[in-house]
Amino acid sequence: MAEKGQGVLGFFDSPQSLVEAARKVRVHYPDFEAFTPYPVHGLDELQGLSRSPLPFVTFSAGLTGCVLGFLFQYWTSVVDWPLNVGGKPLNSWPAFVPVMFELTILFAGVSTVFAMFWMNKLPCKQKALDPSLTCDQFALWIEGDHLEEAQDTLKKLGAQRVRHVSTQNWFGS
Repeated sequence: MAEKGQGVLGFFDSPQSLVEAARKVRVHYPDFEAFTPYPVHGLDELQGLSRSPLPFVTFSAGLTGCVLGFLFQYWTSVVDWPLNVGGKPLNSWPAFVPVMFELTILFAGVSTVFAMFWMNKLPCKQKALDPSLTCDQFALWIEGDHLEEAQDTLKKLGAQRVRHVSTQNWFGS
């Protein structure tokens, strides 16, 4: 039985060959990773990845910023320090729009950055499996047991290079 962190890395020469290999690898190895230098359409569905919750975090934080911006200005203008300027109503919401907009962008942007770091478990101490990954190579990573069988499968699917990779002691332990 292979230990966690043991796997096989197969390099492919094009995104089309990677997608075809991923389609066939998914049948025998449902938990695999794909590395590409740019987004490849359909690859996330082949990997079985669900939609990211990041847009919902961004929307919720932006809405919170907008509401807090309005409430702060309403409280200041109507409740805490009401000033009658030129006979205008105290709750003049069109004047509140610039601050509401700015707080919407601020809350959405900052929360998106922090949520992205948290969801991706960044920063991490893991080294790259190969220095050329995500620069100019397309690759599939299969982790787990039966590494020789996985290595043969990747070769049959058209991998240009296949190599065994161990990630032990990469996490600072």
